[in-house]
Amino acid sequence: MEIGIVGLPNVGKSTLFNALTSGHAASSNYPFTTIDPNVGVVSVPDSRLQTLTGIFSSKKTVPAYVKFVDIAGLVRGASQGEGLGNKFLSHIREVDAIAHMVRLFADPDVVHTLGGVDPLRDAEIINTELILSDLQSVERQAEKYRGPAKSGDKAAQRRMDILEKVRVGLEAGQPARSLGIADEDLKAFALLSAKPVLYIGNCDEAPSPEAAKPLEEMAAKEKAGCVTLCGKLEHEIIQLSESDRPQFLKEMGLEQTGLERVIVAATRLLRLLHFFTAGPTETHAWTIVEGMRAPQAAGRIHSDFEKGFIRADIYSFKDIEKHRSEPALREKGLIRSEGKEYVVRDGDVCFFKFNV
Repeated sequence: MEIGIVGLPNVGKSTLFNALTSGHAASSNYPFTTIDPNVGVVSVPDSRLQTLTGIFSSKKTVPAYVKFVDIAGLVRGASQGEGLGNKFLSHIREVDAIAHMVRLFADPDVVHTLGGVDPLRDAEIINTELILSDLQSVERQAEKYRGPAKSGDKAAQRRMDILEKVRVGLEAGQPARSLGIADEDLKAFALLSAKPVLYIGNCDEAPSPEAAKPLEEMAAKEKAGCVTLCGKLEHEIIQLSESDRPQFLKEMGLEQTGLERVIVAATRLLRLLHFFTAGPTETHAWTIVEGMRAPQAAGRIHSDFEKGFIRADIYSFKDIEKHRSEPALREKGLIRSEGKEYVVRDGDVCFFKFNV
């Protein structure tokens, strides 16, 4: 799963990306520092992994991962090609979700391309460009289906009905994801404003309690996620050794870093769940989409597991955490044998049986 980090120039996207990946993406006080997107793979924090590793004395622990893409700053007019807009919009089209970074911090040493901090204005500029790009796309796709629909093609007629509903909503300034159209219907049109969005407010080190409120209210209205952090502080935290971080967070009165909250919120945004395989050799977290059945989950490990799926022995993380061994679970009847129709749940520990 790929999540694209977008926003206006100089809002802190590359600083966030560097902190997320502990990498070295270009970051400077100039618009369009990032032209070609940087890509980083980030592990998903999950304390259950360490618990399972301890129970099974696993030699290796493998977390789940999510991919972040640092996309260059968009500007007003991007949908018309301004600021290399067409190129950057194409990068957004390729990701599964959008992490929309909005500047909440005031720093005279970091140029604001629009002259001052105004989170709602800034967010609206990006949203408007995505909507304008989608309107162009809707018109092109409507041309494709208009003829067949007039000729009585039922599938084309249905698509024209959906496109018309989308067009009306977009022209009213509403992103496609907020129009109440089923995700499976929207997917066929590859619309930018249909993608799930997580707003990330980049605030000062000592922010006002009210600083993020407008952004949070906008996110709630759009049914989008919202996380607030200080990108500069997160970058400093990531420079600390892992042993020093807990004490630093404690002194700051924090339970999690902002980065951890971003990663967790991003996985929830995409409706991602995690199941586990565990044993003496390895404890491994696997990512699936909510609603996925056992054979497809098995296919995440290897395609042969899905092709030859027979059954799966499954128990919950909570049960193994409580009873500490598989023999104890068997004795209490807590290990279930599930077939092809079983929908895998978050926290399931699975052993797949297959034959190819």
